[in-house]
Amino acid sequence: MEQNKAVCGYGQAKIILIGEHAVVYGQPAIAMPLSTIKTQACLKKQAPGIQTINSSYFSGPIKKMPLEMTGINLLIEAILTEHGKIDTGFALSITSQLPAERGMGSSAAVAIAIIRCFYKYFGWTLEHSELLRLANIEEIETHRNPSGLDVATSASSQPIWMIRNKEMLPLPIDMDAYLLICDSGIKGQTSKAIQIVKEKLNNNTHITQNHIIALGDLARIAKNQIATNQVVGLGQTFNQAQSHLLALGVSTPTLENFINLSRNNGSLGSKLTGGGQGGCFINLMRNKTDAIKLAEILVKNGVTRTWIQPLSPKEEL
Repeated sequence: MEQNKAVCGYGQAKIILIGEHAVVYGQPAIAMPLSTIKTQACLKKQAPGIQTINSSYFSGPIKKMPLEMTGINLLIEAILTEHGKIDTGFALSITSQLPAERGMGSSAAVAIAIIRCFYKYFGWTLEHSELLRLANIEEIETHRNPSGLDVATSASSQPIWMIRNKEMLPLPIDMDAYLLICDSGIKGQTSKAIQIVKEKLNNNTHITQNHIIALGDLARIAKNQIATNQVVGLGQTFNQAQSHLLALGVSTPTLENFINLSRNNGSLGSKLTGGGQGGCFINLMRNKTDAIKLAEILVKNGVTRTWIQPLSPKEEL
């Protein structure tokens, strides 16, 4: 049954806690959903056959969406076709708190929000497996060979433990700590960073492999620390991971300056997150007060945006 009033659905951001780059080579990674950074999709009724979208990227008829939004187009088409609603009139509006190209899974968050919105609007039951299947229609078109981690994490209330093509499992978290996520103000360059690691593997195989294996070992240590609320230990693990990411060539002087500043101002552990060569970095903080203080210092020194995420479900902001 269609709704007469606007109905909304939500997706959320994600970051890689640990294991970026190493995950490409068969090592484990842990991703974290960020419930404080959301994407919202809302539907309103329109006359039959009139289908429009309003977003920061494009506003107008669904049929005229640019090539870059083909994934969203295919997703909407799949939802409507599967339920025999292809000519239903609607106005879809999308608003997002997620910055693009920062390794936060913005396209997956949009897909999750759109699916939840349509299913809620029509009163359809949405199984978790159905949510993941539909979201991957968009992700495969947008990213060609996605790992599935962005979708799984955006749709989850818990971190996700992943070994590509082998394991993808929820990892319960309840830690007495906060995560301060910071945007360096420089677009991440994932493809460039991946190429840097690839070249290092070709030119200096043994040393590079050791860094990749070490990152995998640290992800396993972090998994245990998360399960047992070892906050200080997890901070140390973050710092060790960053030293290996630096050695792999995916950090930058700007990121290193921000990370060192963070460690000198209350962070228990700091590292880049995602592809690197810019993008975001994360800091493990004892409490919200420390996180706010550090955020203020970092913004004064050039960080463009910050977000604070509790690591305990009881402390959702």
